[in-house]
Amino acid sequence: MAISRPRSRAIPLPPLLLLILLAPLIYSLSRLRLSWATNRDLNLPLPAALNRPDRLVLGPAAGQGRPDRLQCQGLKAVNKIILSSETTHYGERVSFVTVFTTYNSDPDKASKMSSGLVTVGNHSYSKVERSIAVLNTFISFIQVSMPRSNVIILTDPKSNLSIDQGNAVILPIEGNYSRGNLMLQRIKSYIAFLELKFVELQRVDRFTHFVFTDSDIAVVEGLGHIFKRYPHCHLALTFRNNNGQPLNSGFVAVRGTSDGISKATEFFKEVLKAYNSKYMKASRMLGDQLALAWFIIGLHLRALDSFMVCPWMLRSSISKVQESV
Repeated sequence: MAISRPRSRAIPLPPLLLLILLAPLIYSLSRLRLSWATNRDLNLPLPAALNRPDRLVLGPAAGQGRPDRLQCQGLKAVNKIILSSETTHYGERVSFVTVFTTYNSDPDKASKMSSGLVTVGNHSYSKVERSIAVLNTFISFIQVSMPRSNVIILTDPKSNLSIDQGNAVILPIEGNYSRGNLMLQRIKSYIAFLELKFVELQRVDRFTHFVFTDSDIAVVEGLGHIFKRYPHCHLALTFRNNNGQPLNSGFVAVRGTSDGISKATEFFKEVLKAYNSKYMKASRMLGDQLALAWFIIGLHLRALDSFMVCPWMLRSSISKVQESV
């Protein structure tokens, strides 16, 4: 005779115990929701996932202690800016050249992309407005530190770029200014600009030196003394303590004489050739740095006599460059 066994049933948890277990989770979610609601009411951005460091990290600069290399001294850029007098230019005229363009420049589209907005006080700024603000700050620093200097902005003819500052000039140059191609196009725009200036120089007697820079730097002191101190160098490069990118393409000084401009044009063409042949697959902000380092090695090995580049510059950096490429 079969004996029937009683079926086991799941014993439900008491509602009070379940509430106790879920209380911490409910409390955390409510606090997070309240925090977001408060941020929205005050027009504050949502909390970021990662916090960037907000401190200035001080350390030894590349070539620290060398008597034949220029060094930044002190914390002038952090503390204050001292107005530059005309005597600091040593009579040398210097113009700054930068490549700048904007993306998502349609204001209707930009206003709909709330993820790209940054709020300062009670005002929100789109990515385009942020970029223009950085460019204006770059120009303003030059107006204070080097009031006789102009800023030449090389840009895409299709962009609706407008800068209302007296010392800034917009020069459209044809090319592909897309994000992935911008660093490659920057070199091409530099070459086109130098070729234009070389032609202009044949019709005038007075020349101007050029400093090719990023547009997100701050110039805190006159730079005319560079060209006075090294009268036989055609161009100047900047170094940094970075084995992967020992040379910085964000600052290149070019002597404004016919010989200086022609040599600088040849220099950028060689860097462009290295970029096209070796580093097209590099990330969009890295290819020009690697191409620049590669050419400096080749300059030391094959064409030292063609360029007046200070020998100490090559000796002190060649080992780092070889490691990186």
